[in-house]
Amino acid sequence: MTAVRTVSVIAPCRNERAAIDAFCADALAQQLPPGWAMELCIADGRSDDGTRERLQALAAADNRVRWLDNPGRIVSAGLNRALALSGGEVVVRMDIHTRYAPDYIAQCLAALAATGADNVGGPWQADPGPGASAMAQAIAAAFQSAWVAGGAASRRADHSGWVDTVYLGCWPRATFERWGGFDEALVRNQDDEHNLRIRQGGGRVWQSATIHSRYRPRGTLRQVFRQWFQYGYWKPFVMVKHRQPAALRHLVPAAFVGLWAGAAVCAVVGGPAWPLIGLTAAYIGAVAALSLTVALTGTAGARLPAAVALRLPGVIAAYHLGYGCGSWPGWFDALRGKPGRASQGALTR
Repeated sequence: MTAVRTVSVIAPCRNERAAIDAFCADALAQQLPPGWAMELCIADGRSDDGTRERLQALAAADNRVRWLDNPGRIVSAGLNRALALSGGEVVVRMDIHTRYAPDYIAQCLAALAATGADNVGGPWQADPGPGASAMAQAIAAAFQSAWVAGGAASRRADHSGWVDTVYLGCWPRATFERWGGFDEALVRNQDDEHNLRIRQGGGRVWQSATIHSRYRPRGTLRQVFRQWFQYGYWKPFVMVKHRQPAALRHLVPAAFVGLWAGAAVCAVVGGPAWPLIGLTAAYIGAVAALSLTVALTGTAGARLPAAVALRLPGVIAAYHLGYGCGSWPGWFDALRGKPGRASQGALTR
């Protein structure tokens, strides 16, 4: 008789009462290959909105569901605690605000078997959800644009191949035994850092276009700006830790913000105003061109409605300027060897 093999799904959460049922239903409905069973391990970051009570009820109703306390509250700490609780030979990370194809885990297992990679994942695809506002649709459309994202392979739905990092992830447990878990000093970018550690140690990361999920992005400009400010803030900590050269897409937003701020100060103190005017005009033109490109292609090759398209300039600016503004204090703290600021650990939803 063939022994059953176990895949462990790990997920951190905090104050997700509105989303936890749908997430668990998606996870538990996964169509696994023959000979595989699943356990769902959720680390709750001291929720106070009823999420914890709901997890208790779900665990009582289905013995595949296990939950534990995450006193650290942040994602990296939750992932490590769920990882420690889990016992599967393969570990799949899932996100509460993402919906999954029924064969998501099966495709992850197939990609691992076919490639021998140390981590596999699918493209990072945004979906505003049914009945989404025009602003939420604009946020999802801009998120999906390779131009807005600086050409990141993770946003390309048709891309399969070796990559630097993937959305979420699926690992043989041996990957964690060799390279360790997630860095709990990082509130954001802990997945990028873990993948970087794998690659620097001689491991490989694979993205498969057959692994399908739909990420639910933030719904307001304020949330998007705060989220990308945090991404910009925490990225320098990863680069400094590993002495990693910064990719151009990580430097351009910070460079623009720095130049613009310098030009603004120059104009205020009596210097020439033309650098400020020129930079502002150039950025407005670039945002207008990006907005037009996204509006004409949409998220599935169809033009966006006018109400959505008109919101694109503000959305694109929130992505770029949030990341750029966050990068400066991030570099300031990381280069001085300071720990990350507690203010940049707050939830952005």
